[in-house]
Amino acid sequence: MVDLVRPRRSALYMPASNARALEKAKGLAVDAVIIDLEDSVAPDGKSDARAQACAAAKTGGFGDREVLIRVNGLDTEWGRDDILAAASSGADALCVPKVESSEQVAAIRGVLGEGGAPAEMSIWAMIETPLAILNVGKIAQAASSERNPVTVLLLGTNDIAKETRAAQTPDRLPMLMCLSSCVVAARAYNLDILDGVYNNFRDEEGFKRECAQGRDLGMDGKTLIHPNQINPCNEVFSPGEDEVAWAQTVIAAFDEPENANKGVINIDGQMVELLHRDIAQRIVAITNAVAGDAD
Repeated sequence: MVDLVRPRRSALYMPASNARALEKAKGLAVDAVIIDLEDSVAPDGKSDARAQACAAAKTGGFGDREVLIRVNGLDTEWGRDDILAAASSGADALCVPKVESSEQVAAIRGVLGEGGAPAEMSIWAMIETPLAILNVGKIAQAASSERNPVTVLLLGTNDIAKETRAAQTPDRLPMLMCLSSCVVAARAYNLDILDGVYNNFRDEEGFKRECAQGRDLGMDGKTLIHPNQINPCNEVFSPGEDEVAWAQTVIAAFDEPENANKGVINIDGQMVELLHRDIAQRIVAITNAVAGDAD
């Protein structure tokens, strides 16, 4: 049996200070909207942006899209107030930059508790520094909690490149160790993981290639900086027709009475194991969830 899955193919950063953009986001075909209080907001605008972000989350109108508020880090002068305000905003999750340890996860939960956050409000932890890469297994291990669990790891690839001095080449070869380490940690503790942004939003072909690479590395989706990136991102991270058809065939074959107690079966000359059925069930679940969002 596959747990309930939620598509997280595309997550779009939107400046909290731009009310028009936030309103537009309600009609975009994106899986998650991240209302940003960090990088896109100038220091003298943080307080007003915080109020606007919380008001947007409380007002709603985003449909089935997940709504997040990306706060400033707890080590900044705005972070604590951001988290306290977001706790009662009605947002689905809190996006926290530069998470580097399990102790930070606990501290974030503590502030959410002070703010009266509902237990189901989750945390998306951004992995952006060398220390975070070294500790990503411990961060993921600390994810599970009855209150405010970490459900998603987000890669801040621009910051990782800056801090490690790794070149951002088209093939991302200098970054692969960091990317794959985070994927392994996410999978070890049943978390989703989203790839970092692609900076040149006018380069659609390059963007698609990077989406495909992230998918092949095991990512569930990608963070975006421009609405034009949504459709190609969703396309790459959605199962293809042939993939879905094969998944349905595998599930149907294992559901046959004669295969009820078998661990391996033959489908059209191909040996298929129970692990392939598990993969197939997730493919179908994602496809059904995406179709439901589109209705």
